[in-house]
Amino acid sequence: MDTIASLFSFITTPVSWVIVQFHSVYGAIFGPDTGWAWGLSIVSLVILIRICLIPLFVKQIKATRAMQTLQPEMKKIQERYKNDKQRQSEEMMKLYKETGTNPLSSCLPILAQSPFFFALYHVLNSIANNDTIGVINQSLLESAQKAHIFGAPLAAKFTDSSADVAALEASLTTVRIVTAVMIVLMSASQFYTQRQLMTKNVDTTVKTPFMQQQKMLMYVFPIMFAVFGINFPVGVLVYWLTTNVWTMGQQMYVIHNNPTPGSKAQAAYLERLTKHVTHHSKTRGRGERAIVKAIVAKGRDRNEHERKFINALSKAGLAAQADGTVVKSEGAVATVAEDGTPTTATGVPRRQQPKRQSKAQRQSGGPKQAGEPTSLEKSDEPEDAKPGAAKKAAPKPGSGGRSKAQSGQRKGGPQRPKSPSKK
Repeated sequence: MDTIASLFSFITTPVSWVIVQFHSVYGAIFGPDTGWAWGLSIVSLVILIRICLIPLFVKQIKATRAMQTLQPEMKKIQERYKNDKQRQSEEMMKLYKETGTNPLSSCLPILAQSPFFFALYHVLNSIANNDTIGVINQSLLESAQKAHIFGAPLAAKFTDSSADVAALEASLTTVRIVTAVMIVLMSASQFYTQRQLMTKNVDTTVKTPFMQQQKMLMYVFPIMFAVFGINFPVGVLVYWLTTNVWTMGQQMYVIHNNPTPGSKAQAAYLERLTKHVTHHSKTRGRGERAIVKAIVAKGRDRNEHERKFINALSKAGLAAQADGTVVKSEGAVATVAEDGTPTTATGVPRRQQPKRQSKAQRQSGGPKQAGEPTSLEKSDEPEDAKPGAAKKAAPKPGSGGRSKAQSGQRKGGPQRPKSPSKK
């Protein structure tokens, strides 16, 4: 670790200068030789670095989502060229170039933060060895050696001997308890951050090797932190615990306000957005408009959560626009009136479809209207009072023979006996 830290010695002077500037502020409040002054100086260094790395964090989010989108295509390339590794790599690079995706973008925050981490390790190691470094002179060195965080010196390690700890005016038991608790908190925060990403902010509809890798890293990273943590000084543990807490809070904010499409976090976000939009009939802020705009642009490619969101707006008489805004919908939306009659959003009664007739109704010519006599019922009206009775009473000339022929009688002659039916 000392050899790696010495490679970043060129940045130790800026890091030590930032720590000294924060120490001058906190020292005036808590005292220059206290652990609060030096510990808060390290925490402030972390916050300053992470604020500067926010643009890289945004790129990391975009790169991670782009990689999740490309996983099905990458899997097809791997299966198609599974026997030709060179062609497989060429096709992968071609896919990255066409989509503008860089796999290393997801590692940018960690890579950019590594020099500051090792520079801080080099500064604290020099303090433990009673060596001045950067802008930390002899008086600041003695002040840092006196600083204790919960009874553990700033430069003490879990693996230090009792003689080394005694030289820093501390107890070995106290140092190991404090460092062990900080290592556990550091590993637990790393595990929770990764688990939160896997359980809430991953599209569960697509099963890809990328998800398996992330799941493996969820268990590997905490173990790595626990193994290497015993060799970190207390000040470095403060640094790494602070950056883990910052990452966890930053990720919670992103998951809550800009979740990955198709994830559980998106379902919860769209549910909250639906309640707000239907209540106020508008979107608020640039972030909400950007998400609604992206959903509208997908068209038929929307996932289940996005389709539910659009349908909920339609039922409320609203329509999402291409620019991310929401307006009153002019189309008819089915609702139910107080009397149970289906109506549209404008209050016009909705046209009802005729009920499907049964087989018996179709054979009998359809259902009878109320009050209409059936064929089995006798009418009480006289024959003369019925409509068309006059026409029936006065048949036209020449119609008598025809009516007899229709009734089975022969014209002018004896009737032909009916032949028995053939069985």
